Amino acid sequence: MDSESGHGGGPTDPVVVGIDSGGSGLRVALARAADGTVLDRAAAPGPVRTGPGGISAAHFLESVLPAVAALRALAGEGRPVLAAAVGAAGMATLGEELRAVLPGAFAEAWGVRGTVLAADAVTAYAGALGARPGAVVAGGTGLIALGTDLTGWRRADGWGHLLGDCGSGAWIGRAGLEAAMRAYDGRRGGSPALLARAEKVHGPAAGLPAALYPRTDRPAVLAAFAPEVAACAADGEPVAVRILERAADHIAEAAEAACPPGPAAVVALTGGLFRLGDPLLVPLRAALAERLPGVRTVAPAGDPLHGALTLAGGLAAGAGGLPEDPALLRYL
Repeated sequence: MDSESGHGGGPTDPVVVGIDSGGSGLRVALARAADGTVLDRAAAPGPVRTGPGGISAAHFLESVLPAVAALRALAGEGRPVLAAAVGAAGMATLGEELRAVLPGAFAEAWGVRGTVLAADAVTAYAGALGARPGAVVAGGTGLIALGTDLTGWRRADGWGHLLGDCGSGAWIGRAGLEAAMRAYDGRRGGSPALLARAEKVHGPAAGLPAALYPRTDRPAVLAAFAPEVAACAADGEPVAVRILERAADHIAEAAEAACPPGPAAVVALTGGLFRLGDPLLVPLRAALAERLPGVRTVAPAGDPLHGALTLAGGLAAGAGGLPEDPALLRYL
C-alpha cells in the first residue's frame, strides 16, 4: 500500500485499522477502506505482556486504543472504522483472551463492524503475497514458514528457540556463541574469530553463562549475535560459513514443508533475519533451488503491518481471501 501525502481524502471516508504486535513492540496504521491508501502509522508501547491466561488483552488495549485515537484525530474523527485486523506473535497458542475480548472492545471504542485476529505469520503472509498460493518464511529472532493453497494452511517450525526456530537469528547466534566457547575450551569446531567477537560484545567468555542464562530475553540476546556470525562468514571464516550454510538448509526445509504443490506456488522471505545479506542468502538460494525446483522466490510486497491492513480491507469489502483457521486466522 502507498502512503498518502498528508491526510487527504474526504473527512468521512471510511477507514480500516491494522495492528502488528510482536516481540519488539506494537505498530498501528490507518488506511482508507476504499483503496488501502495508508493515512498514517504509529508505534505503540510494547511488547504486550503474557501471563498464565496467555497474551494480556487489557495490556494490549492500553497500548492500542490511545495510538488509534491519535491516528484518527489526525485523519479526521468523522471517518468510520469498518474493520480492524490484528496480527500478534503467539496468537495461535496464547491468543484465547485476545479472541474473547478484542472484537467487543473494538466495537465499543470505534464502532467497528468486523475484526480479524491472526497469528503474526499470517499477517506476514498477507503482507508478502496477499491472497495467492505459496509459502512465506518469516525470519527474525525466531522463524516460521507458513503456506497455503487458499483452502487450508501448512505450518513448519515456529516452535521457539528451545524446540525449533531452526535457522533463525537466535539459532545462528547460539551456534556462533557455542563455536566461541569451543575455541575458549580448545575443543574441535571452535572459532577464535567468533570468540573474539563474543568477548567484545559480552565480556570475558567465562562470564557468558552467568550473563546469559538469567535473562528473560535470551532469544533476543542470542539473535543479536547473528550479525557477528554473518560478518565472520563474509570474511571467509570457515566455522561461521558452515553455521550459515546449516541455517540456510534449515530455512529451506521449512519452506519445503510449508509450500503447497502446484505450478502457481511462490516463496517469499520476510523479516529482519534476511538482512544478514549474502553470507546467508547465497547458500539459502542454492538450498531453495535444490528443495523446491521450479518454485520462484519473489520479493515480499509488504510487511506484516501491511498484511494486517490487507486483511482488514478485505473484511471491510466482504472479499474472500486467505482461509480461516481456528488458531491462525479468525474473522469475527
